[in-house]
Amino acid sequence: MNKAELIEAIATKAELSKADAKKAVEAFVETTTGALKSGDRVALVGFGSFSTSQRAARTGRNPQTGASIEISARNVVKFKPGAELNQAVQ
Repeated sequence: MNKAELIEAIATKAELSKADAKKAVEAFVETTTGALKSGDRVALVGFGSFSTSQRAARTGRNPQTGASIEISARNVVKFKPGAELNQAVQ
């Protein structure tokens, strides 16, 4: 499902216009991004939680040449599904 399909599904399910559903999806993405940038955790009970974690610098390998390359440290986004979501998908 891509963003347009998600917007259409939300509009149908919540009986909203596509424009309102698009605003809601974009607001969720912007708010979640802002919270994660500031180091906060976003938890949606029953769905899951988004958080960030620090990935340490490491040495990698270029698969084409085999040459070693340095991969810098970075923050990465993690998603941990909630119990209800896990159960619904099984």
